[in-house]
Amino acid sequence: MPGWYGGGGPIRVEHGLKARTRRGSIGSTWWSRRFIDILERICDKGRLTRGRAYARQGQVLSIDLSAGEVRAAVQGSRRQPYAVVVRIEAYDERRWTAVEESIAAQAVYRAKLLAGEMPPEIEELFAAMGLDLFPRDLDMDCSCPDWGFPCKHLSAVLYLLAESFDDDPFLVLAWRGRTREQLLGSLADEPATAGLSVTDVPFADRLADFYAPGATAHRPERRPTPAAPDLLLRVFPPPGDLTRPLTRAYQGFADA
Repeated sequence: MPGWYGGGGPIRVEHGLKARTRRGSIGSTWWSRRFIDILERICDKGRLTRGRAYARQGQVLSIDLSAGEVRAAVQGSRRQPYAVVVRIEAYDERRWTAVEESIAAQAVYRAKLLAGEMPPEIEELFAAMGLDLFPRDLDMDCSCPDWGFPCKHLSAVLYLLAESFDDDPFLVLAWRGRTREQLLGSLADEPATAGLSVTDVPFADRLADFYAPGATAHRPERRPTPAAPDLLLRVFPPPGDLTRPLTRAYQGFADA
């Protein structure tokens, strides 16, 4: 039907959201590429190609991500922008509490997340709990009349979403229902590093014997500092109600 799409190409947008990558694939980190791989497996390649063009032209007007949902506006060939919605399952408090406890039990994962990094192993951690970090399927909808699925408007939003994951990996978790502030606040409250401290000695104070092999008479005597009897329990909290009896046992060993 002539005029069904409002004309030939899309109406140009001056201040839309544009993909940074001008050619080739979109997504530079392992987590954004993981999301792109899922898209390219479940979506029509031709429409994804047109979606990349829309993303690079700046046809997406806005993207708003919240728990379980992404809403966006995309300017097509009609005067009224199209409304796009992409939904996934957001996990409830019970499952997120279990995830956070599992992360806190892995010192490396916890440290990387507190440093703002997304450890690759976190996907396996979710899978071990019967959960998906990245969606297997996407519940998607666009107000355009395009018969294809996903349409180029949806595809453009998905590519820009992947690029936003490059900038902030915590958006992946926020989409599942846990914001950066919530997750890091919970991990920071965990007692996994309680009692651990490292006294730093300025390099200038160590310069005289920095290259000396082994222990020498010039080095000050270093007396070992006894560790707290319950240090191991504070670093790796035992399950259930074992903390109190084990603490008494460790104290008994220290006093013996």
